[in-house]
Amino acid sequence: MDLLLGIILLLTTVVVANVIHLIYPKIPLSIYQIIAGVLLASLPTTATNFTLHPEIFMMVVIAPLMFNDGQNQSFFSLSRNIRPILSIAVTLSLITVIIAGTVLHLTMPKTFSFALAFMLAAIITPTDAVAVKSITTSMSVPENVNGALEYESLFNDASGIVLLDLALAAYRSGDFSIGHGLWIFVYVFFGGIIFGAILGILLINLRVRLMRSHVDIGSIVIPINVMTPIVVYWLAEELHFSGILAVVAAGVVHSILYDRMRLTSTKVQMATTTTWTIISDALNGLVFVLLGVLLPQVLRSTSLSNLGRLFGISLLLYLIMTFLRYCWVRFKLVNIGSASDQLNRDSILMALGGIHGTITLSLAFSLPVMINHHTFAFRNSMILIAAIVILISLLVGAVAYPLILPAKSQCFTPEEFRQQLITTVQFAINQLRTQAEDSRERAIVIDQLSTQMNQYHQFNQQRFNQLMNRAHKVEMQTLDQLTADGTISEREASLYAHFVSRSICRTPEHNFTEFARLFWHRIKWQLFRKRHLNPHRLNTVDNPADEDDRKLQIIKQQRQAILKILAIVNENVDKYLQSIENTTNANEVVMVGRVFFQQKQLFTRGQDLDADLITNLSIEAFQWEHSFVQEHLAAGKLSQELANALNEQISTDELVYSQSLD
Repeated sequence: MDLLLGIILLLTTVVVANVIHLIYPKIPLSIYQIIAGVLLASLPTTATNFTLHPEIFMMVVIAPLMFNDGQNQSFFSLSRNIRPILSIAVTLSLITVIIAGTVLHLTMPKTFSFALAFMLAAIITPTDAVAVKSITTSMSVPENVNGALEYESLFNDASGIVLLDLALAAYRSGDFSIGHGLWIFVYVFFGGIIFGAILGILLINLRVRLMRSHVDIGSIVIPINVMTPIVVYWLAEELHFSGILAVVAAGVVHSILYDRMRLTSTKVQMATTTTWTIISDALNGLVFVLLGVLLPQVLRSTSLSNLGRLFGISLLLYLIMTFLRYCWVRFKLVNIGSASDQLNRDSILMALGGIHGTITLSLAFSLPVMINHHTFAFRNSMILIAAIVILISLLVGAVAYPLILPAKSQCFTPEEFRQQLITTVQFAINQLRTQAEDSRERAIVIDQLSTQMNQYHQFNQQRFNQLMNRAHKVEMQTLDQLTADGTISEREASLYAHFVSRSICRTPEHNFTEFARLFWHRIKWQLFRKRHLNPHRLNTVDNPADEDDRKLQIIKQQRQAILKILAIVNENVDKYLQSIENTTNANEVVMVGRVFFQQKQLFTRGQDLDADLITNLSIEAFQWEHSFVQEHLAAGKLSQELANALNEQISTDELVYSQSLD
C-alpha cells in the first residue's frame, strides 16, 4: 500500500511542479521538480521512503526515455551527421571520462581509485537536450548548435552507461586491462546497436502484418510500441549487450517506419505520439522529483565539512567538462557547421549546452547498493555530486544563455492567433447560415464549429449574463409581436410563456428588471388564458382509453405549438446575436446561442437526423476555414507563420471530428 501511495504522490508532485512552471516559466522546470521533491520528502508519511532497485530503474525509466528519443529522430539526418555524432557523443565522452577521472584520481588518490574516479566521471558525462530546451525556450538558438546538442544527448547517454558498466566491473574485480576493456566496449557498444536494430525490425514487421490483416488495431499496436523498450532492454542485457544502445537502435529503426511508410492509421499515430509524450514527461519529471525526495536523506548522512568538499569536487568536474567541450568545438575536433566568424560563439554555446539532467541522475541512482557483498559506501556521495553538477550546469546555463542569445522573435502573439481563429470560425459559421438551408442538421454543425473557439477564449460570466438578458428581451418582444399580429393564439403564447419563465428562472443570474418583465408577461397571458379558454372543453370521458388518447393529443399539440414559436424566436435571436458578435464576445455569443439551440432540441428529440448531411456540412465548413486563411494570406493580411498555425489548428480540429465519426 505504501508503494502505491508513494507512486501516486510522486506523479501528483510532478503535475503540481508542471503547473507552477506553466504559471512562472522563467525558472527551469527541473528546479521546480527538485524543490517539489524536497517538499514531498517533508510530508509525515513513510510512503516517500523509496528504495530504488538499479536494474528495475534502468529498465522501467531509462529504457523508455532513450527509446522515445530514438524514435523521434530522423534517420536521414542521423546518417548525414554520423561523423559529428560519433566525434562528440563517443570520442568526446571517452576523452572526458579519461581526463576527468585521471584529474580526480591525481588530486585525491586516497579517496578515488582510478575505477571509482572513472565511474563518477562516466555518471556526469551524459547531457540532457530537454534540460537545454527548458532554458532556451524563449531564445533563438542557432540551428547547427541545437542539432548538435540533440544528437549528442541521444548517443552520449549510451556512451556514459557503457563506460560506467566498465568502471563498475573494474571496481568489482580490482583489475583493469586496456585491451580487454576496449574489446568489451566494442562488443557491448556495437553488439547492442546491431541487436536492437534486428529486434526493432522484427517488431516492425509484426506491426505491419497486424495492420495489413486488421486495418486499425490501435489497442494492440500501441501497447506493443510502449512495451518495446522494456523487452529490448531486458533481452539485450541477458545477452550482455548494452541494453540502452539496443533500445536507442530499436527507436531509430522505428523512426524509419514513421519517416518512410506511415503504416499506422492517423488515429494510431496521434494516440501513439500523445501516449509517448505523457510517458516521457512523466518519467523525466519523476527522476527530478525523486532527486528532491532523496536529497534530504543524502544530506542528513553528510557532514557539513564533507558537503563543502563534495561541492568542490562537483565544481572541478563541471569546469573540466565545460573546458573540454569548448576546446573540442573551437579547435574543430568536431564539425558542427559553424561559420568562421561564429566559431567562438558556437563553441561557448556548446560548452554551456553541456547541461546534465535525467540520465545523469538515473545513472547515479542505478549505482548498486552492495558491491562484492559489502555496502557501497560511496553511493550517497556520488549521488550528491551528480546532483550538484546538475544544479551547477542548470544555473550557469540559465544565467549565461540569456546574455549570449537574442530573444526569440515571434511573428504573432497568442492574442493575434486567438482573434484570427475566432474570425476564421465566424466566417465558416456565417457561410453555413447563408449557403445552407435552415435545418436541425445545420444548427448542430454550427454548434459543433463554435466549440473551436472555446479553448482560446476566457469565458466572461458577466458578459454572458448581459447577453442572455438581451436575448431574452428579444424573445419577449418576438412573442408580443406574434401575439399582436395573430400569428399565434393566446393559448400558444401562454404555453410558451410558461416554458420560457421556467427556463429563465433556472439561469444562475438575472436582474430584477428582467424577472419583473417575465412576471408581467406571465400574468398577462394567464388572464388571456382564463378569458378565452373554454372551461367545458376538458370534461371527463367515460372511456379511459379515449381519455389517454385525448391527453396525448393535447401534449402533442402543445409541443408543436412551442416548437413553432421556438423556430421564429431562435431566428430573431440569432439575427440579433450576429449583429453584435465580435472577437471579444464571440465565446459568450456562442454560449447564448447554444442555450436557445438546446431549448429547441428538447422538443425535437426522437426525430431522425440526416447523419450524411451533418458530415457533409462539417467538411464543407472546415474547407471554408482553410479557404479563408489562404485568401487572407494571399492578400497579405496574415503572415506565413500565423497562417501555418491556423491551418494546423483547423486540420487538427477536422481530424478530431473525423475520428468521432467512427
